[in-house]
Amino acid sequence: MAQKHQQFLGQARLPKFAVPKSYDIKLKPDLDACKFSGTVEIAVDVVGDTKFLVLNAAELDVDSKSVQFRSQASKVLEAKEVELFEDDEIMVVEFGESLPVGVGVLCISFNGTLNDKMKGFYRSKYEHNGEKKNMAVTQFEPADARKCFPCWDEPACKATFKITLEVPSELVALSNMPVVEEKVNGNLKIVQYQESPIMSTYLVAVVVGLFDYVEDHTSDGVKVRVYCQVGKAYQGKFALHVAVKTLSLYKEYFAVPYSLPKLDMIAIPDFAAGAMENYGLVTYRETALLFDEKHSAAANKQRVATVVAHELAHQWFGNLVTMEWWTHLWLNEGFATWVSYLATDSLFPEWQIWNQFLDESTEGLRLDGLAESHPIEVEVNHAGEIDEIFDAISYRKGASVIRMLQSYLGAETFQRALASYIKKYACSNAKTEDLWTVLEKESAEPVNMLMNSWTKQQGYPVVSAKVKGQTLEFEQSRFLSSGSQGDGQWIVPVTLCCGSYGVRQSSLMQTGSGGNSASSWIKLNVDQSGFYRVKYDEELSARLRHAIETKSLSVADRYGVVDDAFALCMACKQSLTSLLTLMGAFREELDYTVLSNLITISYKVARIAADGAPQLISEIKQFLINLFQNSAERIGWDTKQGESHLDAMLRGELLAALAAFGHDETIGEATKRFHVFLNDRETPLLPPDIRRAAYTAVMQSVTKSNPSNFESLLKIYRETDLSQEKTRILGSLGSCRDPEIILEVLNFLLSSEVRSQDIVFGLSVSREGREIAWSWMKENWDHITTTFGSGFLITRFVSACVSPFSSFEKAKEVEEFFATRTKPSMTRTLKQSLECVKINAKWVESIQNEKHLADAVKELAHRKY
Repeated sequence: MAQKHQQFLGQARLPKFAVPKSYDIKLKPDLDACKFSGTVEIAVDVVGDTKFLVLNAAELDVDSKSVQFRSQASKVLEAKEVELFEDDEIMVVEFGESLPVGVGVLCISFNGTLNDKMKGFYRSKYEHNGEKKNMAVTQFEPADARKCFPCWDEPACKATFKITLEVPSELVALSNMPVVEEKVNGNLKIVQYQESPIMSTYLVAVVVGLFDYVEDHTSDGVKVRVYCQVGKAYQGKFALHVAVKTLSLYKEYFAVPYSLPKLDMIAIPDFAAGAMENYGLVTYRETALLFDEKHSAAANKQRVATVVAHELAHQWFGNLVTMEWWTHLWLNEGFATWVSYLATDSLFPEWQIWNQFLDESTEGLRLDGLAESHPIEVEVNHAGEIDEIFDAISYRKGASVIRMLQSYLGAETFQRALASYIKKYACSNAKTEDLWTVLEKESAEPVNMLMNSWTKQQGYPVVSAKVKGQTLEFEQSRFLSSGSQGDGQWIVPVTLCCGSYGVRQSSLMQTGSGGNSASSWIKLNVDQSGFYRVKYDEELSARLRHAIETKSLSVADRYGVVDDAFALCMACKQSLTSLLTLMGAFREELDYTVLSNLITISYKVARIAADGAPQLISEIKQFLINLFQNSAERIGWDTKQGESHLDAMLRGELLAALAAFGHDETIGEATKRFHVFLNDRETPLLPPDIRRAAYTAVMQSVTKSNPSNFESLLKIYRETDLSQEKTRILGSLGSCRDPEIILEVLNFLLSSEVRSQDIVFGLSVSREGREIAWSWMKENWDHITTTFGSGFLITRFVSACVSPFSSFEKAKEVEEFFATRTKPSMTRTLKQSLECVKINAKWVESIQNEKHLADAVKELAHRKY
């Protein structure tokens, strides 16, 4: 390799001696041969003395004879040498002389493959009138525009884009902007789109296939469409309604109108993420966009609303104002997540979505409780490292610290600052500090200083509260799920209520004391608005338990008390005995969010107890059944006239939990209804909200010698064309207790009947199936890496098959297996999964040493409620 190229290799960013100003791209996809050809003309501003142009290109076949540079003076320079470096994903073009400074045009012709990896310019399979067809779709974020056309593929290299497509004339061809001109030429047509405003490469999009659509307009004339497969247009109506309302809401909130003439949203059958916010052409997996009144559940409706609101938030926060580099990805994702709740709450106040936001925080706290977590702001040195930071830290911790800051600064101040931030950086790029500076100016609070401890260091604190005489004493230390000592100091916005919500105190704490210890109860982190956990001493804990029994605490505070107690129990800082006793105080709980989290905690408790106290497991399950039976009886099996959205979601979760804990009546009733449904898919006896619960229930009795319910579920899977139904089924097959059946389920996941994107739904299997899942993953590892090797889907295999274990021996075995098999894109996930196994192992040891556990469990299991 020539020495002259050495300087360009192994760099995180492209050299800055030339900057793109505009792209003129022509693409011609061949959907039968799964190839495409194209040309690009890039107006480049040469700002330094150079003979080279260096830009990104990957998996493209570039015609080096076509590469030339036209200067302003119309002088044409032919490229002397063109080289592509696949590892660095760059293309180096060398000219015989220095390029004239100023704007010139770089021309390149290229060919590529429409791949099946759901990234770059790829193909997705669909059926039309019983015939299998390919559509062509793009997915460029974070760094795959370079797989479709050579470009400066970095978020800060913003330019305008003019796109032309040559496609079969019967197909729908979409891009970011409206069509300017369409010329039909026999069975091909040439479609030209309006030039885009200035934007980043990762937001460019193209979709070509057969689609129907529904359409509406916002009050200020933006045309909004939802495209779906032919015959499914009616399933786009709900998303369309949400989109039109949300665009108007954001226009007001950000004080800037939506910046493009149209917005298209489109459902793609094969899609790796949930959705992608491409400017003016947002792509979704079907489950995140389509809603079928008859066969979708309430949970599906809520998912569609929040995902649409999330993607549309990006049209401002991300697309109009873009992060300067991937280090600031969390600004995009954390913010869009937070504001999607604001929008959803405004459209559907009865969903009480801010209570459900607590699930986002909990997921963030869970991942960030690992030593192998990472700070919100991460150094990114190679494109391959970006995928792994699309995780619960960027999205969920990001959203939670934004909520914490908003509740500290006040909603109006916060909104004013955001509007001026959007104005200031529109059509440009910003870093985290830029947002803090604007917020600081608006609020006159030291935002930069407050927030650095939350975004630049990983982890979060646990605040310990104890009674000392008449006062309360607090101290903070880093919380780790392993129970180890951690380092770090945070500026914590501590809020507390003493005995009533009328009496509140708040302060910024590095260390401190306060509050009146004589109150009937004391709750810190009021309404869980801070991203931290609280550990109470025994006396304060007992008072809070009493406050729950007497219904004195808000929904968010009830949620927080049990969630923190669970986390402290896992970290071996509190006994399982005390956690179970606290859970017993929730037997009259009615709220969806609190019960839903209690159910999640119960599954984890039952799982760890089976390893740590197998002799008590049947009584622990009996206790859990007793805990939820009240609510299940109140809510019943059948949909009630005019019931709330939250009750509809709760019914399915409660029944699924009772079935999983082995409640015979629930399993019997579910089986009866399932068999009616099998013969009549329209029966009112099994509405969508309880199908998953029924599927889980019937899988409990499936064995190798009695597989008929499993076979029936596969039949329903094969007969439905609704993705939500398919994922409901995939999500329940693994709950079977027979390892031989689990093996069949896992092999089914790798068959051609399951789209790659959906395999992850079937990977979480019952405790009885975890050994078989691990051997299955080892045996199929080569196949798994060739199929999913380069995306984030491979990380799901690792976490699903490794994390459930709970012994140090297993951790060693996993380490040995991966010693020679790890890939950069999964390193972090593997370390996190191994850490989870070791945390579980410590937890098991701690449970084995609990003196009073057996007595407590007996008492709780036989208590008559």
